[in-house]
Formats: sequence, structure tokens, C-alpha cells
Amino acid sequence: MKISVLMENLEKLGIHPTKLRGQNFLIDDNILNKIVRESNIKKTDRVLEVGPGFGSLTAKLIDKSKKVLAVEFDRKLHQFLEDEYSESSNLKLLHKDVLKVEEKEITKNLGKNYKIVANLPYSITSNFIRKFLEAKNKPSEMVLMIQKEVGERMLAKSPDMNILALSVQLFSKPKILFTVSESCFFPAPKVKSVVIRLELLKSDLSRKEQDLFFKLIKTGFSSKRKKLIGNLGKSFDKKLLHSFFEELGLDENVRAQELELDDWKKLVKLFG
Repeated sequence: MKISVLMENLEKLGIHPTKLRGQNFLIDDNILNKIVRESNIKKTDRVLEVGPGFGSLTAKLIDKSKKVLAVEFDRKLHQFLEDEYSESSNLKLLHKDVLKVEEKEITKNLGKNYKIVANLPYSITSNFIRKFLEAKNKPSEMVLMIQKEVGERMLAKSPDMNILALSVQLFSKPKILFTVSESCFFPAPKVKSVVIRLELLKSDLSRKEQDLFFKLIKTGFSSKRKKLIGNLGKSFDKKLLHSFFEELGLDENVRAQELELDDWKKLVKLFG
């Protein structure tokens, strides 16, 4: 969408983009095309789009896929999309907060096999990703526009591991596809963005083990500068911990950020 058309629509609807809702509209058509291309959308695919705004990406997804479910929180933008795409038979619009949309509603509209393509409000990134990574009916993959710093944290490895990276890598294979400049949006955000692909994987941990995994990493990272065994000792038996560290060949001076995902999973299995 050209900036002149966007400005006209914003004025017509009386919308003043707010930081609270993360309303930074993507205005670079080359980037929009690149997102669609990297999403590998086929005519048999069903797609969940989040934050469609004025529908610049929506129009391209409709053209490429079998069905699009677009979730828009802003009432005025939702009504605009209703009017603009009233004749699109393969588009379903929902006026809701995506974090409150139930799985059964997604399944009802898209079935069990679907992809997610979204230019996310940056304030909901972590909660959004957690919601769908832990969902019973997960998407096959997610292609997301997110803050560059957050995207880089998701790909972290030892000795710079973090809770977000561990959570994402437990359920998916993340890959940054490309960087997006601030000038590609209106209004321009104060940070650079990236488009990231999360290819969903089946976790080799049971639901009970996953709960323990998250308890372990949360406790392990509770004091980042302290030794991991000391942090874990606040909530877990210290004798067991010493025994497990020895069995796994872990240095008792190691810190949480120095362990890889496989180390944490091995700890979970030993506790199990």
C-alpha cells in the first residue's frame, strides 16, 4: 500500500497509530512479496494471519492459499477489511485479541493443518509464540515479523543461551530469513525488524517432562551470574543435582547460559 493511500485511509477512519497496539503498517511492497515468497504458500495451504491492518499482506495470502483466517483486534480496521474483502470467498475475518482466540476456533476455520504468517505487534511476541508452540494443534510453521533483537535471542547458543531461545528451540527450528529496515513501516518503529521462520518440531519430551523442563530453566536462570547448581538447589535436591551433574559430565561451576538445549533435556530425563 502506497503511503499516500495509507494516510488517506488512516484519516478517513480516524485512526491514530498507537505504540500500545503496535500499529506500524508495512508499506514496502517488495518486503510484502518477500514474506509471501519465503512462506512457501501453496494453493492447498490454510493460513492464520495476525494483525492484517489494511490488508496489504492479506490480499497476497488470499491469492496464494486455499483459505486465510485473519485476526484483527482494532474494530475500525476490522470493519475496513470486512468492506474491502466482502467478496473474497476464501477469507474469514475475526475481530478478536489473538491471544484470546481458542484453538477450537482456529481448527473450526482452518482444520488441523495450517501455517501462521504475521506482522506481530512487538509487545505480544513472547506470549504469542508461547501460545502456539505449546498448542495442542500446532501450526506446521510460523513466518513472523518481529523485533530484530528478539529474533537474535531466539537463535542463541551456548554460552549465550536464554529462556526464550530454549523455549523456542524445544519446539521448533528457528531461522532468520531477512532484516527489515525501519523505513519500510509507517510510522517507523525505533528498532530494526526481522522476518523469522519457525519450523515446528515434535518435542521428544512428554507433557509432564515439558512442565519440568520449564520449571528447571526458570529456576536455573533465576540468578544469571550465579552457578547453575546453586540456583537449582533452591528448588531441587542438592545431592541429586551433584549426582546428575557428575553423570552428565557437567562442571559444577557452569552457569545456566552455558548449557545447550540437549543438556537441559538430559537433566529432565534424569529427574523423570
